[in-house]
Amino acid sequence: MKQLFAKGPFLGYRLLFAVTLSALLMLAEHRFSEVAYARSWMSLVVTPIQWAADVPGRTWGWAVDTLANRNLLLEENRELKSQALVLAERSQTMSAVVAENVRLRELLNAAQRSELDFITGELIGVNYDPFSQQVVINRGRQDGAYIGMPVVDASGVMGQLISVSPYTSRLLLISDTNHALPVQVNRNGLRFVAQGSGRANLLRLDHVPETADIREGDLLVTSGLGDRFPFGYPVARIERVSHQRGEPFMDVEARPLAQLDRSRYVLLLFYQEPMPDDVDAPNRRSR
Repeated sequence: MKQLFAKGPFLGYRLLFAVTLSALLMLAEHRFSEVAYARSWMSLVVTPIQWAADVPGRTWGWAVDTLANRNLLLEENRELKSQALVLAERSQTMSAVVAENVRLRELLNAAQRSELDFITGELIGVNYDPFSQQVVINRGRQDGAYIGMPVVDASGVMGQLISVSPYTSRLLLISDTNHALPVQVNRNGLRFVAQGSGRANLLRLDHVPETADIREGDLLVTSGLGDRFPFGYPVARIERVSHQRGEPFMDVEARPLAQLDRSRYVLLLFYQEPMPDDVDAPNRRSR
């Protein structure tokens, strides 16, 4: 105390006054309730000052939290986008699997309508020559395939095998210009020959008399003639019948029922004995 008064009498008196005042206030608060009431009012006055003093700290804390939350949201957003991309890819795959299962079920239903033995096959190659309608399938001599073997898909006749190797075969589609198929009108039994046009969606009927009872919408099925295709398989549906005045024959066009440019799975039907070059083919059986 003496040192405080030695440094400056004014500072010493202030300290003494503050200590005395504090003691008196504590005594008054202990003895008189009015002091506590006054202190509550003084706290109310001081509260805005306390809030103002706390603003920088709270602002800094809010900025830190906001930045942390923003980084967290950005990271979650990236993860969600990544998951959405993965799910979209899986969804596409599942759609392809579902469509493939539908095609396989249709193919099996087509097989159930026939009493012939068969093997299933899958297209593995396409001939890109615009003047040739041929595809390659993954069945060959080791599977029992033989030259001339009829091939169908879930909707109708596709064609016949023209070349067979041990593990693959070449299929000549009915739309090829070198392919001719004996057919008959399902409605009345009239027989004609359906000739390929070189286009996957068009067949032409040759030598249809002007007086023939054939109409747009008629269903053409295999007639069984020629001993290459079994009887009764759907081939095409008539789309256009044109009468040329003075001509003995009509122009008749039909659309193949088989999905020649889209089918991936096919049935190879055991309908006739293998050709001499294929006598080593295994016994016929459905697979």
